[in-house]
Amino acid sequence: MTARRPDPDALLQQAQAAEAQSRRGRLKIFFGAAPGVGKTFAMLTAGRTLAARGVDVVVGIVETHGRSETESLLLGLEILPRRASEYRGATLNELDVDAAIARKPDVLLVDELAHTNAPGSRHEKRWQDVRTLLEAGINVYSTLNVQHIESLNDVVAQVSGVRVQETVPDSVIEEADEVELVDLPPDALLERLRQGKVYVPEMAQRAIQSFFKKGNLSALRELALRRTAEWVDAQVDVLKREQGATHVWGASERVLVAIGPAPTSATLLRSAKRLSVALRADLIAIYIEAPSDARMSVSDRQRLLDHLRLAESLGAETLTIKAAPGRRVGDEIIDFARQRNVSKILVGKPSPRTPLERLRSSPVDRLIRTSGEIDIFVVRGEGDDNVANSTRLPLLASLQSQAGPAQYLRALAVVAAFHAVAYLFHHPPDLATEAMIALLGIVLAAAWCGRGPSLIAAVVSVAAFNYLFTEPRFTFRMHSLSDTVTVSVMFVVGLLVGSLTATIREQSIAARERERRTGALYAMTRELAAARNHDEILEVAGRHLRDTFRWGVAILLAEGGRLEAASGDPAALTLTEASMGVAKWCLDHTKACGRGTTILPSSGVLCLPLLGGSGKVGVLACDIGTDDPSPTAMRLLETFAQQAALALERAGLIEESEEARIRADAERLRNALLSSVSHDLRTPLAAIAGSASTLREAGAGLGDDTRRELLDSIVDEAERLNRLIANLLFATRLESGAVEPVREWCSIEELIGSALHRVRNRLDGRRVDTRIPDDLPLVRVDAAMIEQLLINLFENAARHTPPATSVGVAAWRADGHLIVGVEDEGPGLAPGEERTIFNRFVRGDRGSLSGSGLGLAICDGIVRAHAGRIWAENRHPRGAIFRFSLPIETQPDVPQPDEESLHGNP
Repeated sequence: MTARRPDPDALLQQAQAAEAQSRRGRLKIFFGAAPGVGKTFAMLTAGRTLAARGVDVVVGIVETHGRSETESLLLGLEILPRRASEYRGATLNELDVDAAIARKPDVLLVDELAHTNAPGSRHEKRWQDVRTLLEAGINVYSTLNVQHIESLNDVVAQVSGVRVQETVPDSVIEEADEVELVDLPPDALLERLRQGKVYVPEMAQRAIQSFFKKGNLSALRELALRRTAEWVDAQVDVLKREQGATHVWGASERVLVAIGPAPTSATLLRSAKRLSVALRADLIAIYIEAPSDARMSVSDRQRLLDHLRLAESLGAETLTIKAAPGRRVGDEIIDFARQRNVSKILVGKPSPRTPLERLRSSPVDRLIRTSGEIDIFVVRGEGDDNVANSTRLPLLASLQSQAGPAQYLRALAVVAAFHAVAYLFHHPPDLATEAMIALLGIVLAAAWCGRGPSLIAAVVSVAAFNYLFTEPRFTFRMHSLSDTVTVSVMFVVGLLVGSLTATIREQSIAARERERRTGALYAMTRELAAARNHDEILEVAGRHLRDTFRWGVAILLAEGGRLEAASGDPAALTLTEASMGVAKWCLDHTKACGRGTTILPSSGVLCLPLLGGSGKVGVLACDIGTDDPSPTAMRLLETFAQQAALALERAGLIEESEEARIRADAERLRNALLSSVSHDLRTPLAAIAGSASTLREAGAGLGDDTRRELLDSIVDEAERLNRLIANLLFATRLESGAVEPVREWCSIEELIGSALHRVRNRLDGRRVDTRIPDDLPLVRVDAAMIEQLLINLFENAARHTPPATSVGVAAWRADGHLIVGVEDEGPGLAPGEERTIFNRFVRGDRGSLSGSGLGLAICDGIVRAHAGRIWAENRHPRGAIFRFSLPIETQPDVPQPDEESLHGNP
């Protein structure tokens, strides 16, 4: 048997998993069938045992439910303080994850893995807290009941009549490093319940009459035992892979049946099902896809699909595996059986062999010789064809190839042409040249026409060589022993070379097909990764699915349990009401259905569920026509659907993240606004109220100058309050995008002059230096907004600089933009303020702390609304510079005055 080298991807994945596991804490789950079996008691006992050995054990959270024997086990163990939170007037105590990570014990005891945390906790569920602790490298001991496993939720509800609301994903128990079953017979548990060791007497009596019935407890116990056995079985497979074991470990029974398009596959499947039921073993149905299967006939493909559906209906796990180039199908079956720890294989009993087939050993004989410790069951099939596809001979497959009459005629033509050439080079008695030319014809016939025509070409070529070149010529007799040897060797070499050439051709075709599928999947994955929203993802996925499969495709998204046609793909398939019903069934049951499946096969569409990591995303509906898809096409379609589902889920998560960011920003804005109101609005209001109350209470006794000062104070503070409120409203409108610039052609020199005129009083006599060239181009801007931008910059300079300093303003042209800068001689910017100074409610750390922190934020919003940029930097030797840029557009045509108007003529 040809040895297969280890899969490098599998080795890399195993190494990465081992590295991640070395950094991750270990999880041990004390698993039980129902409350009261002693899970918490067993966990605390194990913790005390470890603590006695010197292990650092800390109790994270344990619910004793008032049981004295459980509470006694807490004595002597360090207990982590719980985190208290208020909810609806009650104080709830939860596990403090941050304190546990800071403490970082060797082992942390966390009870009730399925518990739902109080609102406002770090995570919604306690199992999420445990995952965080494991990622922090902390080993965790926890407890879990079987009714809390998500996949068993419906089963438990049917058994007990109670639907458990708190569940954990199956992956939690699957990822556990150790599961210890805490078992207690139903009678013993009921006795503990009556003694008040589980619940208080009143609750215990109600529990016995409802959930804690003996039949319920027995069924839950069986579920717990089976789930634990499944976990142990999965661990055996993991250990087998880690140790690199190639032989089968007989820890459990698994039955493997190899199926194909042959009619006997149905009989094999039923026999395998009976055997698996008798052994209480898992059943696996496998189809090994050989390179020659790419030319399978329509009837064979349909029969193969029927067999795969039959396997699914019998409850078997169905798999389709491509045979590696150069490997026999039987070797692939044995390799797969060893990987999956299969103990028994069922194959079909071959029919009587022809003399040609006896040249090679039987595939069944080869399976028996190479199976080692695996039992091989040979089952008699019923029907005309007793050779299962999974064990058919390559030579027989070549005779059953799908080559048509044209390929056979082409092969005969090639043989005739090369023999004509060989006849031109005929120089008896040496026939080596003629033999080489004839062999070349066989090779070319195999490369161009396939395996079947190459065999016919070999037979015809040898016969023609004998007739044309060996003595006596033009007869089929041979007198010379050397000629007989030459013809015999030529026939064998022709068969071998033709078969090998045909094999290479089939492998080349299969490789091109694999490359096409891989390229299509890569192209779609790359475009999906670049897509930014749902509409782009839907358009990309729909386009690639149509281009690859040539089918009509529609992607339906799940919205609140309903299916809605996606709007991102304009070429999406339009579904009828009946097809929508099939798609709804697919969504509800998360199974493929419709044409080409065993569920609703008469439907006009094939529906596949789109499942993401967090649940249902939608449904992929395909109009596949009248022919059912091949297993390879189905596998590729499922991969496409999975990639589309993950991309849609990623887009949804991005949207949720953006919404969360917007909500967080809104919350920060609200808090900052409240802070601004409490600090900035209170000061002018207090000044106005104080001046007004003074005027009211002592108005008659006040002098004219005092009265005027109080009135001026009221007016100034009212204007200050008005400006603050106006800035708040303007900043809010800018942030929401409600402000749309009204653009017109303006001169920046005029805008600067107008802004300086309006702030001349606030500059308080400071010298203003302007450096503005005369040849600056016009800019197309909103004049009022740019003027407000300049006013804010001038006011910022006046607020943060001493009165005796100067303010500079300059403008120039650079790289297609108009640059404007405002300079001051103040204390400058603190390190890092260059990036944050334009945020809302941010005041400079140096100089005056007056103002609301909105002026520069408004400047930033105005510049962004004009597709420009604003930035700040320190000035040497002192001061700060604020610059902004505006794009320069094509200048407008300014009409020139004609000669008559220049001379004053009408």
